[in-house]
Amino acid sequence: MLSEQSAATVRATLPAVGAAIGEITERFYARLFAARPELLRDLFNRGNQASGAQKQALAGSIAAFATHLLEHPDTRPDAMLGRIAHKHASLGVTPEQYDVVHEHLFAAIAEVLGEAVTPEVAAAWTEVYWLMANALAAIEKRLYEESGSRARRPWEVVERVEETADVVTFRLRPADGGPVRGFRAGQYVSVQAELPDGARQVRQYSLSGAPGESARQFSVKRVTGDGTTPDGEVSNHLHARVRAGDVLHLSEPYGDLVLDTDAETPLLLASAGIGVTPMVAMLADLAATGHQGPVTVVHGDRSPADHALRADHETCAGKLPEASVHFFYEHDAGPGTRTGLVDLTGIAVRPGTRAYLCGPLPFMRAVRAQLIEQGVAPAGIHYEVFGPDLWLARG
Repeated sequence: MLSEQSAATVRATLPAVGAAIGEITERFYARLFAARPELLRDLFNRGNQASGAQKQALAGSIAAFATHLLEHPDTRPDAMLGRIAHKHASLGVTPEQYDVVHEHLFAAIAEVLGEAVTPEVAAAWTEVYWLMANALAAIEKRLYEESGSRARRPWEVVERVEETADVVTFRLRPADGGPVRGFRAGQYVSVQAELPDGARQVRQYSLSGAPGESARQFSVKRVTGDGTTPDGEVSNHLHARVRAGDVLHLSEPYGDLVLDTDAETPLLLASAGIGVTPMVAMLADLAATGHQGPVTVVHGDRSPADHALRADHETCAGKLPEASVHFFYEHDAGPGTRTGLVDLTGIAVRPGTRAYLCGPLPFMRAVRAQLIEQGVAPAGIHYEVFGPDLWLARG
């Protein structure tokens, strides 16, 4: 992968670059948006920029990629690259944009590290960058070819369902009346919304309906700021303004948290909060395809009233011949459910289980640790993060 000379230089400078990577990404985004303000207006998530989450994810992914090149020179971190590429493809990222990023990223590196960026250092880190960028561009090209289109398509909202006080489900059909391409359970679409200030912000939402339907369905949780992070611009816009008859622009489905198993494989689908959305789609797909193996369904929420898509969750699981359902609520847990946070203690995890997780990072870290303690192979645990993937970036 890396040339020997560049590998030696990157190894020697990685501690300094790693220590400064936060400041580097801060300068990078400032330069990028000063030169290309339309990218902040219409492509990058302004909320994640304001909170710093996107900067952390970029910094971590660069450092993780460089570290992998040094520690595993004969392989590529395909899991990380694939996850990033799916996000990029859903946003319509083009190969030309990697040139723009390179220009401003390396200008930021030079600003922060100054004279330490010798021609040899610049050449070595340029090699790292283009190894990553070219790999992503190649994966994204394949994804675009498989999806059939890079453009977002207009979809008309045909139904709006209030799932909970903070979650709304939108059902849509193509506004042009054309056919609907299939998707794999667990995938998401990018949804573009025009905000009152004219910005066309884009967010990803998991498809919560069953594959094979003639419409699309996704569920949106209203994001409320906590004083240090802002309210969600798009989620609040969709909740407050979008009704039946309105038109939204959706990408084709993307995402690598998809079922990849045979009909007998034991499965565990664990979610918390709005992470339930891809799990409901997976359960609907398993029921439709006649999955015969054991399926363990685990979900955690604040209360039954906050559990979005609960009826669908229970109904789809109930159609499977060997499903066991375990719901955990922090309060108001009723008969057949448990009080407290999700805890796999006492829940049977079959040998050979493949696990799929979606929810807040602390929840997924805890569940993953318990699964590994019970003998589930790390390679058999798959997850989806809503928003910048800080878990992946941290290895």
